[in-house]
Amino acid sequence: MGPESFEHYDPQIADAMLRGTLHPEGYRGGGLPAFLKIDTTSVEPGRLSCGLPVTEDLLNPFGAAHGGVVSALIDHALGAVCFPVIRRGSWPATQDFKINFLAPARVGRMEAEAWIVAMSKRTAVVRIDVTNGGRVVCAAQGTVAIMAPKDRS
Repeated sequence: MGPESFEHYDPQIADAMLRGTLHPEGYRGGGLPAFLKIDTTSVEPGRLSCGLPVTEDLLNPFGAAHGGVVSALIDHALGAVCFPVIRRGSWPATQDFKINFLAPARVGRMEAEAWIVAMSKRTAVVRIDVTNGGRVVCAAQGTVAIMAPKDRS
């Protein structure tokens, strides 16, 4: 999908995501993304890069990043890539995603590159490639529900 496909693209939201200051209704910037130190490194219409530092504390007993850590990064990217292109006040909710683990992620930076493959008023299909140490460690695809703004009356 090209940038012209995203009629609600909001560069102010994209900029706030890059600065780490995005606090839409219901999200206060904390929780698991803050605990894992997930940061956004690039935002364009329908594309987003984010990542986290894989530390010794996040490894499984075999020395690879725990699958839950990889899943958390993917889940975060699924929703985050939608924020700048959905109507203000709306919010993305992950419906499902599938991961193909291709290689173990080790200590170091783990990056997720997410892009919207298809989008309607109610859903988005997103693909994500995750890299670590210059190699692809997993590929994922998911569906995100675009939830309408809550009525404040």
